[in-house]
Amino acid sequence: MPLSMVAKGRVRILRIDGGFGMIDRLKPMGILPGENIEIVRNDYTGPLIISVKGSRMILGRGMAQKIDVS
Repeated sequence: MPLSMVAKGRVRILRIDGGFGMIDRLKPMGILPGENIEIVRNDYTGPLIISVKGSRMILGRGMAQKIDVS
């Protein structure tokens, strides 16, 4: 299921379906396959607020659509 479809809670990243540019932007933030993240807020219309290793960040809906989670 894409990250953009998760309302709230903890999920595990399975894979990232983006290109090298997207992956290079997400790596320094700690958003990698196998990592556990928490969705803090998802209004289903704008960006998501996520927590990765204790740091909160905003992730655009387009990027979130390309991240598969379980």
